[in-house]
Amino acid sequence: LYPANSVGDDIVLYTDESRTEVAMTWHGLRQQAEKQAIDGVMRPSRCLSDFVAPRDSGVADYVGLFAVTAGLGVDKKEKAFMDDHDDYSAIMLKALADRLAEAFAECLHHRVRTDLWGYASDEALSNEDLIAEKYRGIRPAPGYPACPDHSPKHAMFELLQCADIDMGLTESLAMTPAASVSGFYLAHPDSSYFNVGKIGEDQLHDLAQRRGVEVSELQRLLAPNL
Repeated sequence: LYPANSVGDDIVLYTDESRTEVAMTWHGLRQQAEKQAIDGVMRPSRCLSDFVAPRDSGVADYVGLFAVTAGLGVDKKEKAFMDDHDDYSAIMLKALADRLAEAFAECLHHRVRTDLWGYASDEALSNEDLIAEKYRGIRPAPGYPACPDHSPKHAMFELLQCADIDMGLTESLAMTPAASVSGFYLAHPDSSYFNVGKIGEDQLHDLAQRRGVEVSELQRLLAPNL
């Protein structure tokens, strides 16, 4: 859990409460598709930074990061099953590891909401409510619709020291072990998931300038959104 504030479409995480040294900057993308008004009210074009207090607001906000895995040793055991021509056990092993990783992520998010961060200490939701995500806050993940860029995983994994628990990233930024979940915690009561969708050349060039990278690199990373 890091002190954090938004700066435009970016979210800046700081190393401590002095908010002087940057731990990482999470560069955001904003919806640009034309929207129709609902009951005369125009829907906002969302960016995840909308759910973190702006730096010039004077509000001391926070953002969380997490990475969990239930896949350590699965590849070796799966190979043993396959060598024994036991495809069923290999498939079930991977499925169980995936479910355990998702359950671990859900359990940890609950503990963050009710204890470690504690912004919803009186939360009392049924399993049905949890499945329907009726809790306050979201945990967006790089590569998903609200954050289609996978590259923030580099800084996230370094900051969390994921290598210490044998988690890593492939060249294509897939997580290893495969049965792993990672992402961010946002606590704003109005935070919700959304789809960034298609973005224009103007935002692409703006993002390249903010990140200090070549436009061609972002064109490769964000091809489905262009």
